Amino acid sequence: MTLATATARSGRKAPRSGRGDGRRKDGATWFLVLPALIPILILSVGPLLYGLALAFTDAQSGRTRSTQWVGALNFQDLLHDTLFWESFRIGLLWAVGVTVPQFVLALGLALLLNANLRMRWLARALAIIPWAMPEVVVGIMWRLVYNPDAGILNETVRDLGLGDGRDWLTGLATALPAVIVVGIWAGMPQTTVALLAGLQNTPHELHEAAALDGAGAWRRFRTVTWPAVRPVALAISALNFIWNFNSFALVYVLTSGGPGGRTRLPMLFAYEEAFRYGQFGYAAAMGCVMVAVISVLLAVYLVGRLRGGEDA
Repeated sequence: MTLATATARSGRKAPRSGRGDGRRKDGATWFLVLPALIPILILSVGPLLYGLALAFTDAQSGRTRSTQWVGALNFQDLLHDTLFWESFRIGLLWAVGVTVPQFVLALGLALLLNANLRMRWLARALAIIPWAMPEVVVGIMWRLVYNPDAGILNETVRDLGLGDGRDWLTGLATALPAVIVVGIWAGMPQTTVALLAGLQNTPHELHEAAALDGAGAWRRFRTVTWPAVRPVALAISALNFIWNFNSFALVYVLTSGGPGGRTRLPMLFAYEEAFRYGQFGYAAAMGCVMVAVISVLLAVYLVGRLRGGEDA
Protein backbone atom coordinates (compact mmCIF):
# COMPACT_ATOMS: atom_id res chain seq x y z
CA MET A 1 0.00 0.00 0.00
CA THR A 2 1.40 3.37 -0.99
CA LEU A 3 1.65 6.37 1.29
CA ALA A 4 -0.87 8.30 -0.82
CA THR A 5 -3.41 5.43 -0.69
CA ALA A 6 -3.00 5.00 3.05
CA THR A 7 -3.35 8.72 3.56
CA ALA A 8 -6.47 8.84 1.39
CA ARG A 9 -8.09 6.04 3.36
CA SER A 10 -7.27 7.65 6.66
CA GLY A 11 -8.60 11.00 5.52
CA ARG A 12 -5.36 12.84 6.26
CA LYS A 13 -3.25 14.90 3.89
CA ALA A 14 0.13 13.61 2.78
CA PRO A 15 3.06 15.47 4.35
CA ARG A 16 4.61 18.04 2.05
CA SER A 17 8.27 18.36 1.27
CA GLY A 18 10.26 20.78 3.43
CA ARG A 19 11.76 22.44 0.34
CA GLY A 20 9.26 25.27 0.44
CA ASP A 21 9.94 25.93 4.10
CA GLY A 22 13.68 26.01 3.37
CA ARG A 23 13.14 28.59 0.63
CA ARG A 24 11.05 30.74 2.94
CA LYS A 25 13.74 30.54 5.62
CA ASP A 26 16.43 31.53 3.09
CA GLY A 27 14.30 34.47 1.98
CA ALA A 28 13.78 35.59 5.57
CA THR A 29 17.53 35.27 6.23
CA TRP A 30 18.42 37.46 3.24
CA PHE A 31 15.74 39.95 4.28
CA LEU A 32 17.41 40.28 7.70
CA VAL A 33 20.95 40.44 6.26
CA LEU A 34 20.24 43.04 3.58
CA PRO A 35 20.12 46.10 5.92
CA ALA A 36 23.68 45.33 7.02
CA LEU A 37 24.86 44.14 3.59
CA ILE A 38 23.71 47.14 1.55
CA PRO A 39 25.86 49.73 3.41
CA ILE A 40 28.87 47.43 3.06
CA LEU A 41 28.31 47.13 -0.68
CA ILE A 42 27.77 50.87 -1.10
CA LEU A 43 30.48 52.19 1.23
CA SER A 44 33.16 49.48 0.95
CA VAL A 45 32.84 47.21 -2.08
CA GLY A 46 31.64 49.97 -4.41
CA PRO A 47 34.52 52.40 -3.71
CA LEU A 48 37.00 49.53 -3.87
CA LEU A 49 35.83 48.53 -7.35
CA TYR A 50 35.75 52.19 -8.43
CA GLY A 51 39.29 52.71 -7.18
CA LEU A 52 40.42 49.58 -9.02
CA ALA A 53 38.95 50.92 -12.26
CA LEU A 54 40.43 54.38 -11.60
CA ALA A 55 43.90 52.88 -11.31
CA PHE A 56 43.84 52.07 -15.04
CA THR A 57 43.06 55.65 -16.07
CA ASP A 58 44.89 58.99 -16.09
CA ALA A 59 42.25 60.63 -13.89
CA GLN A 60 43.34 63.99 -12.49
CA SER A 61 41.70 66.86 -10.66
CA GLY A 62 39.70 69.33 -12.71
CA ARG A 63 36.16 69.17 -14.03
CA THR A 64 36.93 70.01 -17.63
CA ARG A 65 39.69 67.44 -18.05
CA SER A 66 38.64 64.21 -19.74
CA THR A 67 39.75 60.87 -18.33
CA GLN A 68 41.49 58.40 -20.62
CA TRP A 69 42.08 54.68 -20.24
CA VAL A 70 45.84 54.06 -19.94
CA GLY A 71 45.93 50.38 -19.02
CA ALA A 72 48.78 49.34 -16.76
CA LEU A 73 50.78 52.54 -17.29
CA ASN A 74 50.29 53.73 -13.70
CA PHE A 75 51.58 50.42 -12.35
CA GLN A 76 54.58 50.58 -14.68
CA ASP A 77 55.38 54.04 -13.35
CA LEU A 78 55.07 52.75 -9.80
CA LEU A 79 57.74 50.13 -10.45
CA HIS A 80 60.25 52.93 -11.12
CA ASP A 81 58.99 55.35 -8.47
CA THR A 82 61.73 55.28 -5.82
CA LEU A 83 59.78 57.63 -3.55
CA PHE A 84 56.86 55.22 -3.39
CA TRP A 85 59.04 52.23 -2.58
CA GLU A 86 60.86 54.28 0.03
CA SER A 87 57.51 55.09 1.63
CA PHE A 88 56.68 51.39 1.41
CA ARG A 89 59.90 50.56 3.28
CA ILE A 90 59.07 53.17 5.91
CA GLY A 91 55.58 51.71 6.21
CA LEU A 92 56.99 48.24 6.88
CA LEU A 93 59.44 49.65 9.45
CA TRP A 94 56.59 51.50 11.11
CA ALA A 95 54.25 48.48 11.11
CA VAL A 96 56.86 46.09 12.52
CA GLY A 97 58.27 48.69 14.92
CA VAL A 98 54.82 49.32 16.38
CA THR A 99 53.32 45.83 16.26
CA VAL A 100 56.12 43.84 17.93
CA PRO A 101 56.79 46.06 21.00
CA GLN A 102 53.06 46.70 21.27
CA PHE A 103 52.37 42.99 21.56
CA VAL A 104 55.17 42.36 24.09
CA LEU A 105 54.12 45.25 26.32
CA ALA A 106 50.42 44.43 26.00
CA LEU A 107 51.08 40.80 26.95
CA GLY A 108 52.94 41.88 30.06
CA LEU A 109 50.16 44.32 30.97
CA ALA A 110 47.49 41.66 30.36
CA LEU A 111 49.32 39.23 32.65
CA LEU A 112 49.49 41.94 35.30
CA LEU A 113 45.82 42.84 34.98
CA ASN A 114 44.89 39.15 35.12
CA ALA A 115 46.61 38.74 38.48
CA ASN A 116 44.64 38.96 41.71
CA LEU A 117 45.56 42.53 42.64
CA ARG A 118 43.76 45.14 44.69
CA MET A 119 41.96 47.85 42.68
CA ARG A 120 42.32 45.71 39.59
CA TRP A 121 39.11 47.15 38.15
CA LEU A 122 40.59 50.65 38.27
CA ALA A 123 43.79 49.54 36.57
CA ARG A 124 41.79 47.90 33.79
CA ALA A 125 39.73 51.04 33.28
CA LEU A 126 42.85 53.23 33.09
CA ALA A 127 44.53 50.83 30.67
CA ILE A 128 41.87 51.36 27.97
CA ILE A 129 41.83 55.17 28.11
CA PRO A 130 44.04 55.57 25.01
CA TRP A 131 41.59 53.36 23.13
CA ALA A 132 38.75 55.78 23.85
CA MET A 133 40.67 58.76 22.47
CA PRO A 134 40.42 59.67 18.76
CA GLU A 135 43.69 59.47 16.85
CA VAL A 136 43.61 63.20 16.13
CA VAL A 137 43.39 63.97 19.85
CA VAL A 138 46.22 61.51 20.55
CA GLY A 139 48.36 63.18 17.90
CA ILE A 140 47.74 66.68 19.29
CA MET A 141 48.46 65.51 22.83
CA TRP A 142 51.77 63.92 21.87
CA ARG A 143 52.78 66.97 19.84
CA LEU A 144 52.54 68.87 23.11
CA VAL A 145 54.62 66.19 24.83
CA TYR A 146 57.29 66.44 22.13
CA ASN A 147 57.20 70.26 21.98
CA PRO A 148 60.84 71.42 21.83
CA ASP A 149 60.31 74.48 24.05
CA ALA A 150 57.72 73.56 26.68
CA GLY A 151 57.10 69.85 26.15
CA ILE A 152 57.14 67.58 29.18
CA LEU A 153 59.74 65.31 27.58
CA ASN A 154 62.33 68.03 27.05
CA GLU A 155 61.55 69.51 30.47
CA THR A 156 62.29 66.13 32.02
CA VAL A 157 65.52 65.83 30.04
CA ARG A 158 66.63 69.24 31.26
CA ASP A 159 65.67 68.52 34.88
CA LEU A 160 67.72 65.32 34.82
CA GLY A 161 70.71 67.19 33.42
CA LEU A 162 70.81 65.12 30.24
CA GLY A 163 71.01 68.10 27.90
CA ASP A 164 68.89 70.89 26.50
CA GLY A 165 66.43 68.57 24.78
CA ARG A 166 65.73 68.41 21.07
CA ASP A 167 62.97 68.75 18.53
CA TRP A 168 61.90 65.12 18.36
CA LEU A 169 59.38 65.35 15.52
CA THR A 170 61.53 67.36 13.12
CA GLY A 171 64.86 65.63 13.61
CA LEU A 172 65.83 63.31 10.78
CA ALA A 173 67.08 60.65 13.20
CA THR A 174 64.35 60.94 15.83
CA ALA A 175 61.12 61.56 13.91
CA LEU A 176 60.31 57.95 13.04
CA PRO A 177 61.23 56.50 16.47
CA ALA A 178 59.19 59.24 18.16
CA VAL A 179 56.15 58.46 16.02
CA ILE A 180 56.57 54.72 16.64
CA VAL A 181 56.44 55.36 20.40
CA VAL A 182 53.11 57.13 19.95
CA GLY A 183 51.79 54.28 17.82
CA ILE A 184 52.74 51.75 20.48
CA TRP A 185 51.03 53.77 23.22
CA ALA A 186 47.86 54.35 21.19
CA GLY A 187 47.45 50.74 20.08
CA MET A 188 48.22 48.91 23.32
CA PRO A 189 44.68 48.95 24.82
CA GLN A 190 42.93 46.81 22.19
CA THR A 191 45.83 44.34 22.20
CA THR A 192 45.75 44.20 26.00
CA VAL A 193 41.98 43.64 26.09
CA ALA A 194 42.18 40.84 23.51
CA LEU A 195 45.03 39.08 25.32
CA LEU A 196 43.33 39.55 28.69
CA ALA A 197 40.21 37.86 27.32
CA GLY A 198 42.36 34.93 26.19
CA LEU A 199 44.01 34.71 29.59
CA GLN A 200 40.68 34.69 31.40
CA ASN A 201 39.49 31.79 29.28
CA THR A 202 42.41 29.66 30.49
CA PRO A 203 41.17 27.20 33.16
CA HIS A 204 42.67 28.05 36.53
CA GLU A 205 42.86 24.34 37.37
CA LEU A 206 45.61 23.88 34.77
CA HIS A 207 47.80 26.45 36.53
CA GLU A 208 47.14 24.80 39.88
CA ALA A 209 48.03 21.36 38.50
CA ALA A 210 51.24 22.67 36.94
CA ALA A 211 52.18 24.38 40.22
CA LEU A 212 51.60 21.15 42.13
CA ASP A 213 53.91 19.39 39.68
CA GLY A 214 56.64 21.85 40.63
CA ALA A 215 56.51 24.04 37.52
CA GLY A 216 57.86 27.55 37.97
CA ALA A 217 56.29 30.76 36.64
CA TRP A 218 58.11 30.63 33.29
CA ARG A 219 57.32 26.96 32.74
CA ARG A 220 53.65 27.51 33.58
CA PHE A 221 53.54 30.38 31.10
CA ARG A 222 55.24 28.31 28.39
CA THR A 223 53.21 25.12 28.84
CA VAL A 224 49.82 26.40 30.04
CA THR A 225 49.31 30.11 29.42
CA TRP A 226 50.88 30.55 25.99
CA PRO A 227 49.16 27.55 24.28
CA ALA A 228 45.81 28.87 25.53
CA VAL A 229 46.37 32.46 24.42
CA ARG A 230 48.29 31.68 21.21
CA PRO A 231 45.28 31.78 18.81
CA VAL A 232 44.25 35.19 20.18
CA ALA A 233 47.84 36.42 20.00
CA LEU A 234 48.20 35.42 16.35
CA ALA A 235 44.88 36.99 15.41
CA ILE A 236 45.44 40.32 17.16
CA SER A 237 49.04 40.56 15.90
CA ALA A 238 47.93 40.06 12.30
CA LEU A 239 45.17 42.64 12.65
CA ASN A 240 47.53 45.10 14.35
CA PHE A 241 50.07 44.77 11.55
CA ILE A 242 47.40 45.49 8.94
CA TRP A 243 45.99 48.44 10.91
CA ASN A 244 49.44 49.89 11.50
CA PHE A 245 50.50 49.50 7.88
CA ASN A 246 47.36 51.39 6.83
CA SER A 247 47.83 54.16 9.41
CA PHE A 248 47.13 57.69 8.32
CA ALA A 249 45.54 60.08 10.84
CA LEU A 250 48.02 59.66 13.69
CA VAL A 251 51.14 60.19 11.61
CA TYR A 252 49.49 62.96 9.58
CA VAL A 253 48.72 64.96 12.73
CA LEU A 254 52.17 64.36 14.22
CA THR A 255 54.49 65.01 11.28
CA SER A 256 52.48 65.12 8.01
CA GLY A 257 55.10 62.74 6.62
CA GLY A 258 58.11 64.90 7.45
CA PRO A 259 60.84 65.73 7.97
CA GLY A 260 62.15 65.06 4.48
CA GLY A 261 59.73 62.17 4.01
CA ARG A 262 61.19 60.21 6.96
CA THR A 263 57.69 59.38 8.25
CA ARG A 264 55.83 59.36 4.93
CA LEU A 265 53.83 56.13 5.11
CA PRO A 266 52.30 54.67 1.91
CA MET A 267 48.85 55.99 2.82
CA LEU A 268 50.29 59.48 3.27
CA PHE A 269 52.10 59.23 -0.05
CA ALA A 270 48.90 58.18 -1.85
CA TYR A 271 46.97 60.97 -0.10
CA GLU A 272 49.47 63.59 -1.28
CA GLU A 273 49.41 62.30 -4.85
CA ALA A 274 45.61 62.43 -4.92
CA PHE A 275 44.71 65.59 -3.02
CA ARG A 276 47.85 67.72 -3.21
CA TYR A 277 48.93 66.98 -6.78
CA GLY A 278 45.57 65.83 -8.19
CA GLN A 279 46.87 62.53 -9.61
CA PHE A 280 43.84 60.41 -8.80
CA GLY A 281 44.63 57.56 -11.17
CA TYR A 282 48.20 57.24 -9.94
CA ALA A 283 47.09 57.37 -6.30
CA ALA A 284 44.46 54.68 -7.00
CA ALA A 285 47.21 52.46 -8.41
CA MET A 286 49.13 52.90 -5.15
CA GLY A 287 46.03 51.91 -3.24
CA CYS A 288 45.65 48.78 -5.36
CA VAL A 289 49.25 47.76 -4.62
CA MET A 290 48.68 48.22 -0.90
CA VAL A 291 45.43 46.22 -1.04
CA ALA A 292 47.29 43.44 -2.86
CA VAL A 293 50.03 43.37 -0.21
CA ILE A 294 47.49 43.26 2.62
CA SER A 295 45.57 40.50 0.81
CA VAL A 296 48.75 38.41 0.54
CA LEU A 297 49.46 38.91 4.24
CA LEU A 298 45.90 37.90 5.10
CA ALA A 299 46.16 34.82 2.91
CA VAL A 300 49.40 33.77 4.59
CA TYR A 301 47.80 34.29 8.00
CA LEU A 302 44.66 32.31 7.12
CA VAL A 303 46.67 29.45 5.62
CA GLY A 304 48.78 29.35 8.78
CA ARG A 305 45.64 29.28 10.96
CA LEU A 306 44.09 26.48 8.87
CA ARG A 307 47.26 24.41 9.02
CA GLY A 308 47.51 25.05 12.74
CA GLY A 309 43.92 23.85 13.17
CA GLU A 310 44.62 20.70 11.17
CA ASP A 311 47.74 19.96 13.20
CA ALA A 312 45.76 20.44 16.39
